[in-house]
Amino acid sequence: MRLLALAQEFIARGRSVHLAGELALDWVERSYRDAGVTLHTRPDDPAALGDLADGLAASFVVIDGYHFGPSWGAHLRRHGLPVTAMVDGRFGADQDADLYVDQNPGATPRKVEAGRHALAGAPYTLFRDDVLALREEVAGRARPGAQERLSVLAVFGGSDPMGAAPLVAPIILRAAAAAGVGMDLTVVTPDDAWAAPLRDDLPVDVTLTTTGPVTDLAACAARSDLVVTASGSSVWELLCLGVPTAVVCVIDNQRLGYDMVIEADLALGVGHLDELHAVDTSREDATRRLASALGDPLAREARAQRGRELLDGDGRRRVADAIEALRR
Repeated sequence: MRLLALAQEFIARGRSVHLAGELALDWVERSYRDAGVTLHTRPDDPAALGDLADGLAASFVVIDGYHFGPSWGAHLRRHGLPVTAMVDGRFGADQDADLYVDQNPGATPRKVEAGRHALAGAPYTLFRDDVLALREEVAGRARPGAQERLSVLAVFGGSDPMGAAPLVAPIILRAAAAAGVGMDLTVVTPDDAWAAPLRDDLPVDVTLTTTGPVTDLAACAARSDLVVTASGSSVWELLCLGVPTAVVCVIDNQRLGYDMVIEADLALGVGHLDELHAVDTSREDATRRLASALGDPLAREARAQRGRELLDGDGRRRVADAIEALRR
């Protein structure tokens, strides 16, 4: 998705963009084609990638993938092509590149050799056209007051691979009861068998709806008063939109992002999934924190506004400028 955002920026500047890679999901492939990106099979080795770049008369190459070793970037650079490497902390940082981009808020620029450059943190987070288009819509949306009914979305990845929904959804429902608020809760889940017992015991002013994977997460989030989500890269989109957000750390590689948004008070911390599974008091604490958020619209909006200010939506322009400057 971050490469799609960068592609959309370059296309808006009148450049042609080609993607050489494997897109495992049909809707992702459609998104690239709809944006005007030409797709190619991923080359098997650096030389084949260099041949493809030469044949396209490419001005520069962006490499995004931990499995590409530094020989890929080195080969391209030896042939005069400026290389940008997308990195996540230490992941992908061994690539041989002219420019390193770590788009994660809270990241700091790595030290690089003379003649190379590094960008990092919230000013360089990349957002797609659909997120940026929704940003103004969310800003103009009236939010419910303390006693008004809330629309809450819970999503932990398209297929919820860590099984967070059956554990977190009951916590959200208990929090609504504790806060005494009406709520329409929608949960993205691949299998909703766990939801049937919950529906039998819902308060009269609470509804529970389940749905399969959604391809328009940003649009769904924009219509919500609170999104409870895994602390992966989709959190940056929610913060950019200005949607009140609560986060669950569902896997270890999300801990840094989770800690960052909690320490900066950009989102409410629900907890770590393994602790929520294993420790009763963790679930009780999560219920209290969520109940406080559900009952306090001013606190929800204050966090959302801080996130919106931090992630201003202009990161892709800054990154594209830096890439184009490699040719000067």
